Amino acid sequence: MKINRREFLKMAGASTLLGIGGGSIFELLAPGKVEASSKEKPAGRRAAMVIDMSKFDADEYKRCIEACHTTHNVPQIPDPKHEVKWLWTENFENAFPGHADEYMAERLAGNPFLVLCNHCQNPPCVRVCPTKATFKRKDGIVAMDYHRCIGCRFCMAACPFGARSFNWNDPRPFIKELNKEFPTRTKGVVEKCNFCVERLSNGDLPACVEASNGALIFGDLGDSSSEVRKALRENYAIRRKSELGTYPSVYYIIGR
Repeated sequence: MKINRREFLKMAGASTLLGIGGGSIFELLAPGKVEASSKEKPAGRRAAMVIDMSKFDADEYKRCIEACHTTHNVPQIPDPKHEVKWLWTENFENAFPGHADEYMAERLAGNPFLVLCNHCQNPPCVRVCPTKATFKRKDGIVAMDYHRCIGCRFCMAACPFGARSFNWNDPRPFIKELNKEFPTRTKGVVEKCNFCVERLSNGDLPACVEASNGALIFGDLGDSSSEVRKALRENYAIRRKSELGTYPSVYYIIGR
């Protein structure tokens, strides 16, 4: 299906009038090849992550973030206004607004929490994307096709977790060590954590999980015998902003 720029903009306008992301003509466009071609698990399965905060120390955070950003060519831009991040830390109050109080344990109030895209079961970012650059796979992972992203940033506005970054500049000069196995992005493109779909398709765990020494657990939420289900059965866990109804696939064990 070939379209020129003028025809594309006409379709984008039509999509907006019809209601972005719902029943638009962009549903006729198949997902691109960058991540959609990754082998998906059968429908009915749901990829999920459990973050065990009791197993984290300062070095653990750094290892996880470094593993993620190195694997995915995330640029290290010094200007915080233009920062690009897939995996980062927040304090408890910012990660879980409304849950903090003056009597909470010091280990929660003072410790950083690892945060990332939550790969929601009901992802608002998918609904608002006019080009289907953001899409939900059959295994529940919210993936992106960078070639289809037009930089409208609707997904950033829709995400309640601040999990997406916009490339205001060409990010490639800011990549410390290029991983040729993963595509780089360009100016004007949004990006975020992809749960390492390229590694999952090869039977590997996400890079952050592999680097975490057991602090991060990844698996199938639909499988009652999986490691993530076992961890959730044996521990009390919370999710970020669960009251919004997006149903995050990232859980936090905050104490034992």
